[in-house]
Amino acid sequence: MIDSLLILAHETAPKIPEATGWMHQVFFEGSLFGRPIVLYPWKIIGYFGVTMFAGRWIPQLLASKKAKQVRMPRIFWIMSVLGSISLLSYFTFGKIDSVGVLSNLFPSFVGLYNLVLDLKNGPAAKEDAID
Repeated sequence: MIDSLLILAHETAPKIPEATGWMHQVFFEGSLFGRPIVLYPWKIIGYFGVTMFAGRWIPQLLASKKAKQVRMPRIFWIMSVLGSISLLSYFTFGKIDSVGVLSNLFPSFVGLYNLVLDLKNGPAAKEDAID
């Protein structure tokens, strides 16, 4: 009974169009720790986005440690925008995943808004620098 319901659900689910073009062409296949790895240009953009979005906390931590209070240096917002836009691009055109799009849509606007505010307020504050 359950198997037939699962098959019916699978057959009636909307089909995602097959992605084509050079951005979807595999240029590396291998394995790491027994797990398959398949790389294509969109996946590199996705990895770049994850690296930027996760890595933005390193300069924030260093700036806060130096100032001995919470600081949000400009590079934090730049990395946020780069990461969000890269991930939005990956989930929109590479993976075609609405959950990924929705999870990165709001952070991209927040990061862009804060970056614009930071740029309007002049050069980065001296205490936010990581020298």
